Amino acid sequence: MSTACLCCFSMITLLRDGAARPDPRVLLDLDGQVLVVDPEGGHWVRFVVTRVPVSPEKQHGIDYSLTLHGPEGERLVGFDNAHPVAKQKRGEPQDHRHTPAMPGRQRTTRAYEYRDAATLLDDFWETEDAVLRERGVIP
Repeated sequence: MSTACLCCFSMITLLRDGAARPDPRVLLDLDGQVLVVDPEGGHWVRFVVTRVPVSPEKQHGIDYSLTLHGPEGERLVGFDNAHPVAKQKRGEPQDHRHTPAMPGRQRTTRAYEYRDAATLLDDFWETEDAVLRERGVIP
């Protein structure tokens, strides 16, 4: 597994610390990046982001998938707009988030209200940190 270049890592650090407020171009710049997010190297995030024509389903003109993966490669968290949500088997893709099954909680897919790139990244990192804390990976 490769990790992001130093300049991208610096950008991610700024984003996580709230020092920068990115526009959708920052999401596009993250496309293809894979970052290890724990000291043991077992958990990692992946960004897949492409520009698409603006449509009623993707009003922000971006198709994205931001995911956290565990040591076996399993997806633990995902924010994306690639398919219809939950029981809506047919229909157009919409923004949503996937959260993992945890003790006492089932795996869920829920609609996500995309506001802007900065909020999406903030929400993703907040959820990623919460899952890593629940798993005992970070304090």
